[in-house]
Amino acid sequence: MRYLTFIKGEQTPAVGVLLSDVLHVLDLSHVSCSDIIGGTGSNLLEMVMAGLPSITKKIASKIESGHYDQAAVMSLDSISICSPILNPGKIVGAAYNFTDALDERSMAYPTEPVIFVRSACTVIGPYDPILIPPDVGNVGYEAELAVVMGQRALHVEPDAAMSLIAGYTVHNDISGSGMIKADGGNFVRGKNMLASAPFGPFLITPDEVPDPYAIGIRLSVDGRVLQDGSTSTMLFKIAELISYISKQMPLEPGDIIATGTPAGLAMVHTPTAWLEPGQTVLVELEGLGILNNPIKQGVPFFE
Repeated sequence: MRYLTFIKGEQTPAVGVLLSDVLHVLDLSHVSCSDIIGGTGSNLLEMVMAGLPSITKKIASKIESGHYDQAAVMSLDSISICSPILNPGKIVGAAYNFTDALDERSMAYPTEPVIFVRSACTVIGPYDPILIPPDVGNVGYEAELAVVMGQRALHVEPDAAMSLIAGYTVHNDISGSGMIKADGGNFVRGKNMLASAPFGPFLITPDEVPDPYAIGIRLSVDGRVLQDGSTSTMLFKIAELISYISKQMPLEPGDIIATGTPAGLAMVHTPTAWLEPGQTVLVELEGLGILNNPIKQGVPFFE
């Protein structure tokens, strides 16, 4: 099932699911769907915390039976799509986690995952503008598969990790590479610029992603293809990442893990492909959806 968070007109954000024709959405905030979501409201994070698999079964049954008001059905082009999880507790990213990206820079493979943490305030939707401060130096892109946790993970082993996933989504890990270099490789500032973490357009449940290591990843800027790879070159697989992170910090329902990016980073191209205001960056993960974000100038980072 494909969940999305959306805004229609002046309404507050609500949650929907994409119907089989992929042109229409069932609005779960509609009164005819109140028996599905109970007291969780129509907030996708709350639904994940309440147990998304059981909710998904109820929704599937309702759709199959047709027991909902047609007024709850909207055309996809009549709504504005937000990030699926508007306010995740945290985003944990994996750096240096694709072998082809390491190979193209002649870098040694790390012996364990290299991770960093993003603040939820960096999150934007799949069509929102990415804001680049004028004083941070080079800014790059990273097209990624992201994993949304469905249950708490603390000191879990890899063989138990995959059952804890609520779903998958598309991510562009916009990075202040100039700041990371200036900070001696420390990721904190470079990964926490405002409006630098597009997610979406859907949270896709695991049953619709039979092989997360066979997903094409493609990124272009103004039509120039810069990344064209696959999750098949992921170094530390998803279960390994969840296990490793869960032994460093608790992972909670709705937390997001960004699994890393394939070859084609901005610094390896000739000319280099650092992002600039006025461009548009498009990310597509095969079968999962598209991010299409314009780039605008943000406020100075250091003021």
